[in-house]
Amino acid sequence: MTNFEEKLEKLEKLSENIKQSDISLEDALKNFEEGIKLAKTLEKELDKMEDKIQILMNGEETKDGKVELGLFDETTEITGTRS
Repeated sequence: MTNFEEKLEKLEKLSENIKQSDISLEDALKNFEEGIKLAKTLEKELDKMEDKIQILMNGEETKDGKVELGLFDETTEITGTRS
């Protein structure tokens, strides 16, 4: 599987398979194990995507390694009215 969408689709199919009433316990366990591995992989990929988005939006990290969005500076005043 090459992309995120394909992996997610595979995970959904595994989930559907487990819900079938005629699936053997052994097959259900195999599907569950594969699903857990896939879910962990997808979670890691999502984390990487989120990190990339944060860096693209600001590019600055704080001392604790978190990325600050910096959408507004200290001089920006929000009045709720249009100029």
